[in-house]
Amino acid sequence: MLPLYLLSTVLMIGYAAVFTLLAQMRTTFGFSETALGVIAASAFVAGFVAQIGLSRFADSGQGGLMMRLGLVMALLGAAWMCFAESLTAWVLARMMLGFGAGCVRPGLRRLAFILNPEHVGETLGRLAAWEMVGFLVGPVLSSVLFELAGFRAPFLMVAVLLLLLSPFVFKTEIPGSAEPMKNPMMKLIKRPAMQSCLAFAVAFYLAVGVFDAIWAVFIADLGASQLFIGITMSAFTLPMILIAPWAGGFAARRHVLNLLTVTLSIATFAMFTYGFITSIWWMCVPLVIHAVVDAISMPASQLAVGYASGENALAAGQGLFGATGLIVAAIASIAGGYLYQQGGATVLWLVTSLSMLACIGFARWRGSQGEWDRPLHNQSGQQSTEPSTK
Repeated sequence: MLPLYLLSTVLMIGYAAVFTLLAQMRTTFGFSETALGVIAASAFVAGFVAQIGLSRFADSGQGGLMMRLGLVMALLGAAWMCFAESLTAWVLARMMLGFGAGCVRPGLRRLAFILNPEHVGETLGRLAAWEMVGFLVGPVLSSVLFELAGFRAPFLMVAVLLLLLSPFVFKTEIPGSAEPMKNPMMKLIKRPAMQSCLAFAVAFYLAVGVFDAIWAVFIADLGASQLFIGITMSAFTLPMILIAPWAGGFAARRHVLNLLTVTLSIATFAMFTYGFITSIWWMCVPLVIHAVVDAISMPASQLAVGYASGENALAAGQGLFGATGLIVAAIASIAGGYLYQQGGATVLWLVTSLSMLACIGFARWRGSQGEWDRPLHNQSGQQSTEPSTK
């Protein structure tokens, strides 16, 4: 798993590099806040297409092929960013990077479930932690490289790292299910437990999309330097690295519906406070709290999706969850840029937090209609391919 953990880290570094330098893009290329939202959203749209259209192939034994396709697409996207000038070029390059990540993640999560079903929470937690290592290192590293070698240096670094990992990724194979579910997306979306998971995904990724498109500009407008922007982004991810491996096992021992309700509610309150704090230093307090609860929500939500999907649709379920989150993040990125441009920070964070709260309420209601049992083993210890549902 180590090369695959590293692949997740590098993909997240590429994501964070664009995220961190959005304010510099505004200065360098003259892009508006809405245009920056479009750039941020393009990766989410491409990831949505990849996950909703291709994730089911990992359940039928094509996971290794998806990994290789994802690596190549991400590599090409990062390389293009070294030369992109126009808005169209940046959008297309960002889409290639997002499509590549969308091909990789469902197969990785399926592998986490089938390698060691009894400790899947810990494996998902480690995977989330390695992703967050990239998000921790990415902002600071991108900011330092920007200061030392210019705007293009962070993207060149991502391309080189992906190239170095390619021999390991091309050897990876992911076992499929003996009886993969036919037409899994339509079947899964009818399950109350999955509907609850998707509502949680909407709440979580609303915050991700707005944060991605606006945070660097928001903090810069409050007087933060580029280095401080990178530090705050890294401060957001440090608790995730430390907590996520433990949080995955913790979530596996808890009722995931109750756990996600609590953690995402706290995240919603943190989002609300951003609109009323004007000190960049005091902003770090809710930021760290937000990071801690997100570190629990990430593996817990992936675990819940596995419970709702069953062994024969693990990758499809993760793809549906991821695709839902990505399309929501894409819309939130564009809408967030527009709201910030037209109404300012208070309006943006208030609308986002109220929307998250509504999604959590819906998720709680639909989740109460379904069971949340382990999909891979029933109480007698034998494998089961279908989750229990009411």
